[in-house]
Amino acid sequence: MSLADDVEAAVARRPGVVAVGVGAELLPALLSARRHTRGRRWRVACPPDVVDDLGRAFPLGTAVAEACARGAIALRAEPDSRSARTVFATAGRVDAVAGPTGDRTLVTDVDPDRTRGASEAIAARFAAATPAAVRMPPRRRLVESARDALGSRFADDLAGVLGSLDADSAALDRSEPVDDRTLLVALAARNDHLFHDVREWADEVGIAPKQEFTAERRALVDRGLVESIKVPIGIGRPNYRLRAVAEAIDRADPEELLSALRAQFAATGDGSNAAASRGDDRPVWDRRR
Repeated sequence: MSLADDVEAAVARRPGVVAVGVGAELLPALLSARRHTRGRRWRVACPPDVVDDLGRAFPLGTAVAEACARGAIALRAEPDSRSARTVFATAGRVDAVAGPTGDRTLVTDVDPDRTRGASEAIAARFAAATPAAVRMPPRRRLVESARDALGSRFADDLAGVLGSLDADSAALDRSEPVDDRTLLVALAARNDHLFHDVREWADEVGIAPKQEFTAERRALVDRGLVESIKVPIGIGRPNYRLRAVAEAIDRADPEELLSALRAQFAATGDGSNAAASRGDDRPVWDRRR
């Protein structure tokens, strides 16, 4: 088993866990174990950069925010914990991550003479950390707001995608060509939404500022995956209505949409050839049916 599997098995069904020095790679294991555990809230302290990264990690950030909103987890940022040991403690048991990077293991101690003092020290480490909030919306509120703003079909698609990703700490990394903003624009195109509406919703709910979605729209259009049609909308510049063009995206089950997007991006390169062959920005009144 992996270290994450060992951690999940070690802390599951233990109420009142106190965890310190927890990195992003172990947070999914904690969330999974917590779902199988009843009883007192868990206290979890992470390095400040891990808490900050949760605001850009769509699947993991929304999952941690949901656990916090439900009162299952109390999250804190623990300064200078990068070099400190990762430890999980409850009364009578302490589990610590040991070993060099790349070959870490979980060491367990149940000796009451040692665990009593260790548990108190770990609780003190947590108490000294700073209460933290995740800059991502909780999943339940996210889906409910999507249903209100963008309709049931979009919300159901979003729920399906999130369910398939669970709390994957590596999914939709914003350093990759396909990230959460790309995914949301593709979901909007599957449901014939206005670009204005999806990015306004994403901004208001706290996923990303609305100005950050323009490059993702252009990337999808340039690859011939999405059609972006100018339509008049009140006073000012025209808006864009989004429509899915690629059948692989339009017809994919929500659980398969991310893999379909990645496959299409890999197949179309930078999209320059597709962009050159189409008049993507022609206004709707100049287009032929």
